Amino acid sequence: MPNFIYPRLFAIKTIQSAPKSLLGHNSQNNPTDRVVSFQYLNKKKMKSKHQLFILTLLFLFCSISCNTPQVAEISGEGATVFTNINVVPMNNSEVLENQTVIIRNGKIEKISAAEEIKIGDGATLIDGKGKYLMPGISEMHAHIPIAREGNDSLVKETLLLYLSGGITLIRGMLGNPYHLELRKAVAEGNILGPRIYTSSPSMNGNSVTSVQEAIDKTSQYQKDGYDFLKIHPGIQLEVFDQLVKTAREVGIPFSGHVPVAVGVDRAIDFKYASIDHLDGYVDGLVPKVDGFDPSAGGLFGMNFANEADENLIPDLVKRTKEAGVWIVPTQSLLVRWIAPISGIEMVNEPGMQYMPPRTLFQWRQAKDQMAEDNAQNVDRNQKYIDLRNAILKEMENQEVGLLLGSDAPQISNVPGYSIHHEIDAMLEAGVSPFAVLESGTANPARFFDQEGTFGTVVEGADADLLLLNSNPLEDPKVLRQHEGVMVQGKWLSRAWLDEELTKIENKYKE
Repeated sequence: MPNFIYPRLFAIKTIQSAPKSLLGHNSQNNPTDRVVSFQYLNKKKMKSKHQLFILTLLFLFCSISCNTPQVAEISGEGATVFTNINVVPMNNSEVLENQTVIIRNGKIEKISAAEEIKIGDGATLIDGKGKYLMPGISEMHAHIPIAREGNDSLVKETLLLYLSGGITLIRGMLGNPYHLELRKAVAEGNILGPRIYTSSPSMNGNSVTSVQEAIDKTSQYQKDGYDFLKIHPGIQLEVFDQLVKTAREVGIPFSGHVPVAVGVDRAIDFKYASIDHLDGYVDGLVPKVDGFDPSAGGLFGMNFANEADENLIPDLVKRTKEAGVWIVPTQSLLVRWIAPISGIEMVNEPGMQYMPPRTLFQWRQAKDQMAEDNAQNVDRNQKYIDLRNAILKEMENQEVGLLLGSDAPQISNVPGYSIHHEIDAMLEAGVSPFAVLESGTANPARFFDQEGTFGTVVEGADADLLLLNSNPLEDPKVLRQHEGVMVQGKWLSRAWLDEELTKIENKYKE
């Protein structure tokens, strides 16, 4: 480094310290004074160029160290660590690239840029290079079997099937006292399965036939600890009025179907927690002229497809939004029910090999009967699906809360597989990829008032996660080919899940 730099830098900083006898009173305007001052500094202050060289090195060192990221060393004991992973947090549409995610004690302990963390010995490392980490999926319209005579093998198989599909939360829609114990066993880690929310037993026209029965059962189910009431068809309006009044008094929400006597307009006014299947919505688009029979709608209003007025969709959706009612469309359920495929084709689809043969036989018969019944109504049925698609798209436009649910296991719906049919159906309806993913991640947490607990990849949240090979925000269909699932901090690799699925398949081959 040239020698002349050091005195020049030093002179600029210290020129005012030269004695006035040398600088004179008008030193700033006297060129001779400037030369004198420079000579003075060279002689009096620069005794050693070595001193200034050290100062320069210190300055450069401070500049570099201030701009270098600090590396934090974190203990690896008891931790599972995703390294070099791209994080899809789902609290927004961003992707955090090249992150380290530390899991410990079932929680997301730390998320940080990979270069800022050094992991100590003892950690289980999962290489995330080129992969994506997102929240596990919620199946918001699920069904759970019950143990029969102490045999819970079918229950455990069903829970595993949900997990194998990337599902880390299920909302059971036909509750039983057994499910209360199952919910606890899963939460405590005694049974492997997704997080469970469970409805009450069915509240329908046969189980709740009087005002007093509505009071008694609503109150009892709340005391029993069910998460919400499941509404089925057939309840009369007077009885339903009392059910809603009691539910509000004791503090238990209600969800599910819309009884014909209630109708979608009243259901919205009653502020269902969620309306499932879009039940009542096509009915609600039919002008109420003299002679209108609301009971003639058939399956979720399918018979009204040709009478429905699409111009009424925006207002119906607006009232849904204003009432804060959430929607679980189960769109794929209807799409697949009326699809022109035979029962034999359906039961040979991927995933069917994990269902009991008796169930497959029943599904095959039911599907063939549906195909026969729908053969004369192909145009009407397509109009019906088009109406539902339009309702769903308008709901996204008006930011109605959507929840991902497929109604598994129902006809043709294998747990863990049908949720991906639902993703396909919502995309085909025109719902954006982010909104589809949000309906199965962040939105369920909001619905249950559990933001920050699950549904997003953030520090402090429960470690319910899904590892993918590509970006789900670009194509949610990639969720089908995940690399593994984490539930309550327990890592389930794709290889391990496949081994367990093979055991189920072999069992039903025997």
